[in-house]
Amino acid sequence: MAGENESNPPPAPKNSGLAKPDQVLPNPLLVIATPGPVLYPTLLAPLVVWHARSIATIEEALLHQSVFGMLLTKEDGITDNPMLSELYSVGIAVRVLKRVKLPDGSIQILVQGIKRFKVKKAIVAGQTAAKTESAEQPHLVVEPEYINDIVPDKTIEIDALTKNIINHVRDLSQTNPFFTDEMKLALVNAPHSGVAADIVSFALALRKTDAQEFLETFDVKERFEKLLIHLRREQDVANLQKKINDEVNNKIQTLQREFFLKEQLKQIKKELGLEEEGKEKTSRTFRERIAEAKMPADIEKITLSELERFETLNEASPEFNISRNYLEALVDLPWSKKTIDNLNIDHARTILDEDHFGLKHVKDRIVEFLAVRKLKSANSANSNHQRGSIILLVGPPGVGKTSVGKSIARSMGRNFYRFSLGGMRDEAEIKGHRRTYIGAMPGKFIQAARRAGSKNAVILLDEVDKISQSYSGDPAAALLEVLDPEQNQNFLDHYLDVPFDLSEMLFICTANTISTIPAPLLDRMEVIELSGYTLEEKEEITKRYLLPHALESAALKPSQLKLSRTTIRTIIRDYAREPGLRTLQQQLEKLARKTAAKIVERHESRERLRFPIEMKPENLREWLGPKRYWNEVAERVTHPGISIGMAWTSTGGDILFIEAVSLVGSGQLKLTGSMGEVMTESANIAWTYVKKRAIEELGVGADYFKNKDFHVHLPAGAIPKDGPSAGVTLATALYSLISGRIVKTKLAMTGELSLTGKVLPVGGIREKLLAAKRSGIQTVLLPEANRKDLEDLPVELLKTLKIHCVDHIDKVFELALEKRHTAKKDSMYSLHFRQ
Repeated sequence: MAGENESNPPPAPKNSGLAKPDQVLPNPLLVIATPGPVLYPTLLAPLVVWHARSIATIEEALLHQSVFGMLLTKEDGITDNPMLSELYSVGIAVRVLKRVKLPDGSIQILVQGIKRFKVKKAIVAGQTAAKTESAEQPHLVVEPEYINDIVPDKTIEIDALTKNIINHVRDLSQTNPFFTDEMKLALVNAPHSGVAADIVSFALALRKTDAQEFLETFDVKERFEKLLIHLRREQDVANLQKKINDEVNNKIQTLQREFFLKEQLKQIKKELGLEEEGKEKTSRTFRERIAEAKMPADIEKITLSELERFETLNEASPEFNISRNYLEALVDLPWSKKTIDNLNIDHARTILDEDHFGLKHVKDRIVEFLAVRKLKSANSANSNHQRGSIILLVGPPGVGKTSVGKSIARSMGRNFYRFSLGGMRDEAEIKGHRRTYIGAMPGKFIQAARRAGSKNAVILLDEVDKISQSYSGDPAAALLEVLDPEQNQNFLDHYLDVPFDLSEMLFICTANTISTIPAPLLDRMEVIELSGYTLEEKEEITKRYLLPHALESAALKPSQLKLSRTTIRTIIRDYAREPGLRTLQQQLEKLARKTAAKIVERHESRERLRFPIEMKPENLREWLGPKRYWNEVAERVTHPGISIGMAWTSTGGDILFIEAVSLVGSGQLKLTGSMGEVMTESANIAWTYVKKRAIEELGVGADYFKNKDFHVHLPAGAIPKDGPSAGVTLATALYSLISGRIVKTKLAMTGELSLTGKVLPVGGIREKLLAAKRSGIQTVLLPEANRKDLEDLPVELLKTLKIHCVDHIDKVFELALEKRHTAKKDSMYSLHFRQ
């Protein structure tokens, strides 16, 4: 293959004259294939040839006139034995001026273009063209047709084209190294215009197809026109390159100039003592803030060391922002900032009464906390280091746990900050991320102290019972160190990596249930239960807080909407029976919005509307829709085998219906209704006791139980139910079924049943009684051991419920069942009673 050595650019073309008219060019002509470059008449070019067939052809040509032809390949590459069909039909005849053999077997030659030629046919020693193209022939020989340039007479148009090309060459000489003064001289001394066009075309280094097309253009005028197109394109590219280079140079010069000016300005300001800018200003600000923070000596030393490191960093370095954020976190912490506690008891009671109605137990505990702190302040010489406390407010949603925390902070005059722990699964959320991680930040408690702005703030940890565990660690375990007053004096956050004192913080946690809180964490807290509100308390809260807030949110005046006491009670009883206040508030806001819409509609229609709009109970269906609750207790207990129990849930109390039926079978007991393991055991205990009692006292034979199956079901089967407190209720339902004595209406009970019939104590008495009252229950049976729990109940609740405390299931049957069975003769409830 023949080709230009790409590592060295071709020398500037030289005009060495055309072949003389009387010079005889060979015919036939030896031909070699070359992938490039395209050479034109009169021009010189070095070539490196390494294909054996091409080298053999050149050696053969040197033995005669040293003239051979060059044909350009149509493809980029070249085979060892190219066929004529793979080559262009127009090429150039060249003369070898110099040949050098290279060590690798290739040769380097210097050739001069003589004349264009066109292949008429392929011939080798008289053979046919088909055989000539065979790979067996050593040389490729063709019959050429030598072509002379079609040079027009000198006209004004040709002169204009020539001058135009010379002008373009002059312009390009400023950017293109091939357009030199030597080329300009060659153009001036060219024998005719066709040679000048070839010289410029060769210097342009056209693409292979464009160069071949230019070689095949025999008319010089047409050649000039094509050349102008290529020159114009080359000029546009050169102008664009110059523009880009100028822009880059200008930017570099501008940046260099700004850099030198800034450095000079820094030195001038330094000499004059003027204010710095950039990193110098930031560093000075950090030093001032470090001094104002009044950190402990060891921590201040670490902070100043980090500041010195910060000052050595380049602003473009990734470490610059990391160091800056770390310094921001350190100087923003309230190392010495504290608020003065307001420990006035009367002031605290006033604030608590303003914000909340009821909650006497909670308010008393807060007052006790303030009283203890006040005595410690008076008796202790080191009153500034009183340790904080951990209060856990437990209750159903909407009873005011979060607002109680805010009231505590307001009554003490402390800063307040709240964040939620619900769904937290990463230990780093508590103790922070190490600074080696991208996007690292301090933990929640350091962030809380930073935002609260004082080291003795009130921090509310919401939903502490909803912390989760994952592969990232156990956040609840990390809370042990944070909340323990014995350990949090030197709390070490992973991000800060320096101790921070949390012992003066007052931590208030909220939860719906304590069952999911780990025991070690619960042991560090003082539990204060917030139960649901009674009807009377909800009514009073509605008048004082909820209704004015709902009117204000709907842009209504108090004189525009009026709710009577009966209406408020109806809303609470039929639409908002939940222990908390959120649903009640939503219903009141719904009424306020509808009232606002009605006022605007009447105003736009120019209808008169009389104020206040009085909302009556019979109108609530139209405004709030169908009621959500019904007092169905009396309707549900219609025949033996049905009893009503009371249950506790994390969202408050509720009543629980238990249904039992018998049918022909084989003595099986079937339990349904999503009962848990503990409740299933309670049902089996109740069944064992009832069978024993029925055989001994009701005269039921053993065959009675062998021939029947008994099915116990708890409605609302989609809701899981568990716990031992339904034992008494299960036994009552089964005994009612077997004895045929119906359970008294509007009566509910709770209590764990032992195998010997004793009624054992249970929890959640307040929530269960509130749920019973909301559901229309009038009589309640409680374990005797729970009598002490009645002392803390509201007087209004005790007045509206008839409560019996029992210690044995016999007393339950006596109080809960009708004296005589109600079954008709020959019914499924007909039994022979022992007289």
